Amino acid sequence: MKIVLGALTMAATAVPAAIVYAEANDTEQSAFREAVKFGFSGEAIQGGVMIGDAPAGTASLSFDGDPVPVDEDGKFIIAFNRDAGQAAHLVATLGNGQTVRKFINIAPRKWQIEHVSLNRGGRTASESFKRRRAPELAQINAARSVKSDSAGWRQNFIWPVKGRISGMFGNQRIYNGSPGSYHSGIDIAAANGTYYVAPADGVVTLAASSPFTLEGNLLMIDHGMGLNSAFLHSSEILVEAGEVVKRGQPIGRIGSTGSATGPHLHWSMKWNQARIDPILLTGAMD
Repeated sequence: MKIVLGALTMAATAVPAAIVYAEANDTEQSAFREAVKFGFSGEAIQGGVMIGDAPAGTASLSFDGDPVPVDEDGKFIIAFNRDAGQAAHLVATLGNGQTVRKFINIAPRKWQIEHVSLNRGGRTASESFKRRRAPELAQINAARSVKSDSAGWRQNFIWPVKGRISGMFGNQRIYNGSPGSYHSGIDIAAANGTYYVAPADGVVTLAASSPFTLEGNLLMIDHGMGLNSAFLHSSEILVEAGEVVKRGQPIGRIGSTGSATGPHLHWSMKWNQARIDPILLTGAMD
C-alpha cells in the first residue's frame, strides 16, 4: 500500500516509523533472527495505517494486547488512533511457542484546534433525540462488527470524489476549555448529485433505507481485516447491503442529508476502534 503525506499532514513531528526495539532471550535466538523479517509499509503516525509482514512461522499476532488476524501470506494491518500514545507493542507468537516482540514509536500530529468562547456545559440531548438515535447507533455498530473476507485493505486507496476539501480529519474545537468532538473524517465539497466511488474493494455493510438523524443517507463498506469506510450525507445510495463493490465503482451521489450545511461527502475510516485519516491512505488530492 502506497502512502504519501500531503503538505497538510507534514506538520507531524518526524519520528521514524521503523521498529525501534526487538528482544529475544537465550532460548529465542532463532525467533530473533526471524524478527528481522518483520517488515512494514506506511507511517507509524497518529491516524495512520501500516501493512505488515509477520515473521515466518507466526501462529498468532497481537497489537497492544488485542489479537490481529494474519493473512495466508503473512500480511496484516495495524492502525493508530487519532489520539494514539507515543508507542505501541506488537507480539508475534511462533508455532513453536517462541515470541517476537516489537515496539513502535508513533509520531504525533499537530491538529488544528480552535478555541471558542462559548459555554456548552448545559447542552444535553432531548429524550426524543435519544429515542431516534439509539436504533441508528445500533445499526452503525452492527455494520462495523461485520468481518468480511475482502482484500480491499491491501489495495492503494483512491479518492471517492475530487473537489474542495472543506473539513480535515482531526480538527477540533475547545469550548471555554472543554474539548468538543474532533472531526472524524474528511469533507469533500461537490455539487449535489455528484457520483462518488468506492476507494477500494469491499462489502457493503450498511446502506440506509432512510436518512439517519446526523449522518443522513449513510453508506458503510468493510474492506477486510477490520478496516471500514463510512460515507455520510448522500442524496442517493446506489448499492445494497451485502453487495461486493470494486475500487472505482460508483456507489452513491453526494448530498446534504442529515446534519449538513451544504452538499459534501464526509468520508470517515476506522480500523477496529481506531479512527484513521483517509488522506494517509490516498495521498494528497492532485
